[in-house]
Amino acid sequence: MTDSSSSKENQNPKESPKKKRGFIDIFLNILEKGGNALPHPATLFALFALSVLVMSAVGFFLSWDATHPATGEVIEVKNLLSGEGITLIIEEMVNNFTGFAPLGVVLVAMLGIGIAETSGLIGAFIRLLVLSAPKKILTFVIVLTGILANAASDIGYVLLIPLAGVIFQAMGRHPFVGMAAAFAGVSGGFSANVIIGSIDPLLAGLSEEAAHILDESYHVNPTANYYFMVASTFLVAFLGTWITEKIVEPRFGKYNGDVEKEKIEPLNKKEKKGLLWSLAVLAGWIILVLSGLLPEGGILRGSDGGLITSPVITGIIAFLFLVSATMGIVYGAINGVFKNDTDVANGMAISLKTLSHYLVLVFFAAQFVAYFRWSNLGLILAITGAETLVSANMGVIPLMIMFVMLAALINMLMGSASAKWAIMAPIFVPIFMILGYSPELSQAVFRIGDSVTNIISPMMSFFALIIAYFQKYDKNAGMGTIIATMIPYSIAFFIGWSILLIIWILTGLPLGPGAEMFYDMSSATGG
Repeated sequence: MTDSSSSKENQNPKESPKKKRGFIDIFLNILEKGGNALPHPATLFALFALSVLVMSAVGFFLSWDATHPATGEVIEVKNLLSGEGITLIIEEMVNNFTGFAPLGVVLVAMLGIGIAETSGLIGAFIRLLVLSAPKKILTFVIVLTGILANAASDIGYVLLIPLAGVIFQAMGRHPFVGMAAAFAGVSGGFSANVIIGSIDPLLAGLSEEAAHILDESYHVNPTANYYFMVASTFLVAFLGTWITEKIVEPRFGKYNGDVEKEKIEPLNKKEKKGLLWSLAVLAGWIILVLSGLLPEGGILRGSDGGLITSPVITGIIAFLFLVSATMGIVYGAINGVFKNDTDVANGMAISLKTLSHYLVLVFFAAQFVAYFRWSNLGLILAITGAETLVSANMGVIPLMIMFVMLAALINMLMGSASAKWAIMAPIFVPIFMILGYSPELSQAVFRIGDSVTNIISPMMSFFALIIAYFQKYDKNAGMGTIIATMIPYSIAFFIGWSILLIIWILTGLPLGPGAEMFYDMSSATGG
């Protein structure tokens, strides 16, 4: 099922490639037209915000209400198109934007990661990791590196995927196979990592905003899914390796195209020196943190003397900024990339330029979330939705698997993880809280669904770039090539991740530091 001429030798001559391509093209055209028919995400949130205003007026006049399951209070819809509502909208517009939970943490995280990326530190680390891997575990290293790379914004897409194609071709293997393995790690493993990345505080902030609809005191840490992410990292890496070597590589065989092998330059002396000194800086930070955490009464312990309430956990973004920034500065200074403070500041500015579209999106998303909360529509919808699910007598496992499938389906038509979660979180987080499941669990389940279809979604922002990478080696490669190549990964990740989720639920393991799986409604302070 591929439209790649390079794989014709692997097709059954009795089968009709034309017919298969036609089916794939029809399917993809439907997806592409459906996705393109959607407005820009910022426009979408503006429309959602306007619809909430209208629905608040309709709900007010129709006397929509629900009984709060924790307090017994009758929750009524507030009309935001009234004089009081319009005044609130105007006066709080700026505060909605600047006070939006994900905004500050994402900006701070990207400042530090931007220094590390523009200095060349992240690129050098990826080259070293891939080039030093033994041939027998090269595929595993490629997939694992892809997963790790997604912590550093878009570096996996722009550096690792094309580099994997070059590496595989240099070793006599098909470049499509290397790029597929890297793509599976970078995009299919988007919700797995052993490192806290910029997406973690972003999603956690959205989860927290959604939780405040029901419980104003609830806090979601960026480390909310960390334990589950770590376990998922190795699951995805092993599954990705198995699919690559057992299913994908046999389909393509050897590469017989016209593209000549490229030589991958190893790290030079300056790069090695910079990397060593950067690792020394990292070691210094680890020693510093441990010295403040391990002793009883350590200065980095929480106010109650605990580790979970430590500023290392609650302020993980500050540490991410400090560590990545100092490592990047040292590497950049040694390699001559950073000659003065202006170069460092420019590196930070470059990283923020990539967030310009995000800032526009956040402005409208913040208004939508605020209106949803003010109107009480979110709370009423959560209560009625929870009552419906309770009456359906559906267990937690079927419920969560269905939520994975819903997130995966929506991902086929909307690429941005933050945009999807900004829409879904205000609805599903409170519903699951009422049912007794924590916002951290809702977020983890969403992230599974959001990841497994990334690699087959034409709406994924880098999908066109992936096609261009493939066309370097075969000009006839198109979306059908990508989809047919990546579908086995998508299916395997869905099955494997769902099994891991079921195991996690049955054992009741925490999802992250201080992030339990269940929520007690009696602790709600009201939205």
